[in-house]
Amino acid sequence: MHNLPRARAAEREDDQMPTENLSELLGRVSENSASQIDDLVGDFGRLKERLRTDGERIQREIGEYNALSEQVMQLTKSISESVEKVRASVDHQEKE
Repeated sequence: MHNLPRARAAEREDDQMPTENLSELLGRVSENSASQIDDLVGDFGRLKERLRTDGERIQREIGEYNALSEQVMQLTKSISESVEKVRASVDHQEKE
């Protein structure tokens, strides 16, 4: 209550805040905004790192899938060739 007369005296006649109060308010708003920007930059940095590591993992898994797929194709070809040899052998024995 003791500060009330002094605060009113500090106000201008046109009911605007004193320059010190505006400066203090602007400082708080600026500090808050800068803090939020810093938080966002940190979040973006973490997201960027996660995208990088996920991208590397996906590329590695695609390579592993390709290698496995190639092995399956070779195994299938080998089995098919073996079946053909057995079939040819059986056919040859039946003709004799």
